[in-house]
Amino acid sequence: MSVALQKGRSRPFSLWGEHRLLILGALLASLGVLIPLLALIALSLTGAGADWSHLIRNVLPVAVRTTFWVMAGVALLTASMGIIPAWLTAYYDFPGRRVLIWALVLPLAVPTYLAAYAYAEFFTFTGPPQTLIRALFGFRSARDYWFPDVRSLWGAVMILSFVLYPYVYLTTRAGFLMQGRNATDVARTLGASPVRAFFQVLLPMTRPAIIIGVTLALMETLNDIGAVEYLGVKTLTSTVYTTWLNQGSLSGATQIACVMLVVVLGVILAERWARRKQRFNLGRSTAMAQRGALTHLSGVPAAIAVFACLMPIVAGFGLPVYVLGAYALKRLDQLSDPVLQEAILTSVLVAAAAATVTVAIAFLLTYAVRVTRSRNMLLLNRFAALGYAIPGTVLALGILIPLARFDNLLDQWMQAAFGIRTGLLLTGSALCIVYAMSVRFLAMAEGAIEAGFHKVPAHVDMAARTLGRNARETLIQILVPILRPAFLTAFLLVFIDGVKELSATILLRPFNYNSLSTYVYERASRAAVEDASVAALLIMLAGILPVILLSRSINAGVARTEEI
Repeated sequence: MSVALQKGRSRPFSLWGEHRLLILGALLASLGVLIPLLALIALSLTGAGADWSHLIRNVLPVAVRTTFWVMAGVALLTASMGIIPAWLTAYYDFPGRRVLIWALVLPLAVPTYLAAYAYAEFFTFTGPPQTLIRALFGFRSARDYWFPDVRSLWGAVMILSFVLYPYVYLTTRAGFLMQGRNATDVARTLGASPVRAFFQVLLPMTRPAIIIGVTLALMETLNDIGAVEYLGVKTLTSTVYTTWLNQGSLSGATQIACVMLVVVLGVILAERWARRKQRFNLGRSTAMAQRGALTHLSGVPAAIAVFACLMPIVAGFGLPVYVLGAYALKRLDQLSDPVLQEAILTSVLVAAAAATVTVAIAFLLTYAVRVTRSRNMLLLNRFAALGYAIPGTVLALGILIPLARFDNLLDQWMQAAFGIRTGLLLTGSALCIVYAMSVRFLAMAEGAIEAGFHKVPAHVDMAARTLGRNARETLIQILVPILRPAFLTAFLLVFIDGVKELSATILLRPFNYNSLSTYVYERASRAAVEDASVAALLIMLAGILPVILLSRSINAGVARTEEI
């Protein structure tokens, strides 16, 4: 081992070094993320100026303003819904706490578009709330009373927040657990009330964790297309969709997509700036890692704590399951419908293919960082993971353009050289959807595999080499068997998100392609949510699996923390 490696420095970046194949693979993976972005920017710059002037005058002002208010509302509501349960479950003991700790994560199993369908059905004229109002007050029609319309901007903000608050809950609770109780105990000793200690001590110290959770929620908000379109809210995401498909302006859609990229970049930079001192905070917090006994609550305070933790679960998970489950029980005969069966098979095959490709690329990247110990390789690794920050509609446009160009050039060459028409080989198949999922979910798989590698000390590789194993044998015979749980976790996470994915699939799918998400989307668009309920319930049941895995890790972490 060289002196530079012993000091933790990076090796020179060279394709001709010992690990040139790994480095080349990492370059190709990074290029796979870069190509859609470059194609998008190129087409937006070569688009017609008339499109851009029309967008600036008539489209972008409304879309940007609506997107801003939706994101601002989601940020505030997810923060309040996530912080309070995180604080209560981290510092207080009350009836049902251990169940609520993991149940608060359940809304992550509900895609935003399914939550929108369920809430629109629940609050419709024939739904339970309005039916109860008419029965109590004797009203006969909707003209006799006022009822808020869930198909509005405020409705979109609330529905998205109900589903996305667990991002804030998870990061904030982890921050509370890392802080321990010493700071709170000191504040109480100095005369601060629990509420004052919460606002003046705990919240400032946990600010970086809160910002990370809010940022994740905002990324999902920008990515959503099914919920906002169904609720009639014209955000930038839905505007990309309508500009391209309804108005036939591809250049205009790419220009709006570039505006979305600027918004995404702004969110990422704001998150980095807001937690620029996170290392300092976490470094100080390690001295407070030991936790004292939880404060026991009983009576009215305990009831309030249970209510505060239970309501987000009911809003984000209970109501969608109730509405769609009730419909599904009346439509169980749809399980024998060939169209639904084909959609299930398509979803499983495409999601499995995307998960396999994504896990393979993620392993290539993380293993390259491990064996080269190069900062440049680590930088490439981080760059390739940026696909998660790209909204699905933007990614779909960036992928479709170069793949369609390749298909057309190949078809022209084959016809000129051999008289054979190849047609749309890539854009006419599910390969482009697999590509989009792999780019978007690479960060997820990479995180799971990287966590697995962290549990395998580097001296394991060295010991195997000392015992006569070469690099390939060490990888196949030792590392891969050890990392099987990490591979399985990464595969499941990508697979389930692939089953739920809608924003990129709805734009990239070829003719006669139907997955579970598009099956639900098409029927809900025709106001036939009942006919989509069985497929919707299948999607939610699939989404519960990673939530169970996540909950198990949360409970294990809680048990270890409370034993301290």
